[in-house]
Amino acid sequence: MAQVWAHWHTVLITTAALVPLTLLVVAGLVRLRSRAGAPRAHAWRLSLAEGVMVLGTLPWVWMTMTPQQVPPDTTMLYLVPLSDLGQQFTMPLPWVVAQIGGNLLVFFALGAGAPVRFAALASPARLLLLGAACSLAIEVTQLLFVTNRVCSVDDVLVNAVGCLLGGLVTRPWWSRARVAVPA
Repeated sequence: MAQVWAHWHTVLITTAALVPLTLLVVAGLVRLRSRAGAPRAHAWRLSLAEGVMVLGTLPWVWMTMTPQQVPPDTTMLYLVPLSDLGQQFTMPLPWVVAQIGGNLLVFFALGAGAPVRFAALASPARLLLLGAACSLAIEVTQLLFVTNRVCSVDDVLVNAVGCLLGGLVTRPWWSRARVAVPA
């Protein structure tokens, strides 16, 4: 835990400091939506989903875009599915938990909020695709613009599963498409 704090304290402090601001923005969105005629419960649901998606995802994206120190013999690009994961399981357990757990959490909040906010994303397949697309964007950005970051197809797979798991946690609150009922 000390190593996590030493490396990521700026991200953690900034995220904690942004919680009150996020809550104020959510409350403001609720007020705007309520004044526009949305039922208060619906306004809260949409606004909280947006706050969760933004505050729960941006710190992880910040971490993934931060250059790292890696040993000179590190493989920087893994294009064969499950090859990186297989190698990770040879590492000490705390490292494995941090790597896989972190990758699951990158888009967990996005997956939790997206189907609550957007009815079009309220399906497991779409959440997997959302997580995979966002993760692919990060991996390509890392490959092209961020030094010393390992780019792996396994990160895309694990991030996509994390997005799906986040969505499954909030499944009872997923938005439903509003269908007009003929009179």
